Amino acid sequence: MTGAARVARRQDTNVIVEGEFAFTGEDFARIASILYDTAGIALPDSKATLVYSRLAKRLRTIGLQSFREYCALVSSSEGLDERQAMLAALTTNVTRFFREPHHFEHLKANVVAPMADAIRRGARLRIWSAGCSTGQEPYSIALAILSVIPEAPKLDVRILATDIDPNVIATAREGLYSDDLVEPIPTALRNQWLERAGPDRKMWSIGHAARSLVTFNELNLMGNWPMKGKFQSIFCRNVVIYFDEPTQEKMWARFAATMAPNGWLYVGHSERVSLASCPFSNEGLTSYRLTTGGAA
Repeated sequence: MTGAARVARRQDTNVIVEGEFAFTGEDFARIASILYDTAGIALPDSKATLVYSRLAKRLRTIGLQSFREYCALVSSSEGLDERQAMLAALTTNVTRFFREPHHFEHLKANVVAPMADAIRRGARLRIWSAGCSTGQEPYSIALAILSVIPEAPKLDVRILATDIDPNVIATAREGLYSDDLVEPIPTALRNQWLERAGPDRKMWSIGHAARSLVTFNELNLMGNWPMKGKFQSIFCRNVVIYFDEPTQEKMWARFAATMAPNGWLYVGHSERVSLASCPFSNEGLTSYRLTTGGAA
């Protein structure tokens, strides 16, 4: 049963969460339906308490008295901004520099290093961080590339970083991180490609070289993808785990269509690509190689 079907069946008016605001099964179903239609995220019934706790804060902030009013707002044409705020409240942005470090070592060994000479002669390298959150993933990709090709900013090397949440995109573009957040970055890379910044120089700023490789854009994976060229690698980690199986399979197929031949797809540690329906081969638990594709 798809997420849309699951939420459509729960149209009851019984209060399912007791609290400051009455939260009914109908309220939950409407919110779950909007989330599914907007972002492809399927909310099981077990998430009702979480939905209440996160959205009750939104009701207080904007001064509404009930979830019925809130559902009416986010369902209306005037509720676009609040619909975006709801999406941000109900999605989790967990990320860190060099999360799952084996992916970055694999990227260097299987994508960047083999292409290095061709890139220096003018070949293009394109990598997509799909669901980039606050920027640690695409900046980690940039640092991995710089460790192999230090002159990459002068070459045709670009990283596209996208997320559905404009707030995390703004944070990523700023590129300022505290000591504890940059701790996973190897010391040599941090000292070479980051700079001290902020009040009393207590923050770290991503240096110009790494910044110049990354372009941040707001993008809903469920919508249109305006990119024209092919990607040698796509990172989409811990994103599709929130989708139901039919949506996941559509996503894998769409990724395959945007990748260069023999391109690499990296997914989260608990995610698996459906090999029966998509042209990938599994070469490492969460690394998948495209077995067919268009021209590079």
